[in-house]
Amino acid sequence: MTSSDSSTAPTQTPNSDPAAILQAAATAPFGTVFGEVMSVARVDDGGWTAPSLESLASFSLHPGTHALHYGSSCFEGLKAHRTIDGGIRPFRPDKHAARLQQSCGRLLLPPPPTELVTELIDMAVAANASVTPPAPGSLYLRPTMLGTDITIGAAAYPSHSAILYVLACPVGDYLPPRPLTIVVETEIPRTTPQFGVVKTGANYAMALGRIDRARREHQADQVLFAPDGIVQETGAANVLLLDGEHLVTPELTDAFLHGVTRDSLLQVARSLGWKVEERTVTVDDCIEWAQRPGAEVGLMGTAAVIAQVGTLVIGDRRIDLATRDAADSKLVELRRTLGEIQTGARSFTFA
Repeated sequence: MTSSDSSTAPTQTPNSDPAAILQAAATAPFGTVFGEVMSVARVDDGGWTAPSLESLASFSLHPGTHALHYGSSCFEGLKAHRTIDGGIRPFRPDKHAARLQQSCGRLLLPPPPTELVTELIDMAVAANASVTPPAPGSLYLRPTMLGTDITIGAAAYPSHSAILYVLACPVGDYLPPRPLTIVVETEIPRTTPQFGVVKTGANYAMALGRIDRARREHQADQVLFAPDGIVQETGAANVLLLDGEHLVTPELTDAFLHGVTRDSLLQVARSLGWKVEERTVTVDDCIEWAQRPGAEVGLMGTAAVIAQVGTLVIGDRRIDLATRDAADSKLVELRRTLGEIQTGARSFTFA
């Protein structure tokens, strides 16, 4: 899900002055201002190296690097938040480590141990503490795996060596403070079925053309992929329907990514006593829901947390939802509650 023009060039880190970096991050597009330190580990047939800190700089990659030719790369995205006791805490890093391992397993990359992933995350957080903004801002973290075998004759073989690094970006809001326009795509899926649960760049590349067309033709913010009328996900977020304290979201399948924010919000909603349903959701369900007085449709993901949908575009039909004021919105309540948990203002233990 994106709120910025796709052609926006990355913003260079201004200098080593944390105040300058934070000032740049406050106005720059999400994910284009970087902290100056990243954490890194490498693996080959001899095993994993000890994690280390390196200055943010360009990698030197051989033109025949496996990831550049055969797509042996995957990544994660999570946030670290300043807490009310003065600390900085990454949100559910173990859950993200498990999903990274799953992605590596599908791509036949060497899966990094959970302890290594979480240590790299903690190191990146500590090294970039001075550029971590206060709430509602956060430090966005991007653990990334690249297959580094040097070969262009290995289309049928995985990479046995890899680099794992964690980038840090001080960020604010991902999306503009307005209801979103979403185009519903009922013919093509976002990605290939066997890679639905893999967080890899190929998935985003496959969806890019359809999202770009929706932006040009309908000034849309995102596309909701619902092949054969069965709702899966948008280009980078899971979907939820809310009617008062009744929440419905598509049940998990291998066809789409299992969001950590999705899992977190469902646990929070259940703790609030809401009725939560995970089931097959159809486009007709979304149309019916959108026409209920006061009902809400939202997107949930790490970057956006929760975003409100204001318009659904289905074929030549445009359906405007009756949006709620912040004081009455259950989406806003759910986002606020999760934010309190992330900053330590509310105690909560996730399963």
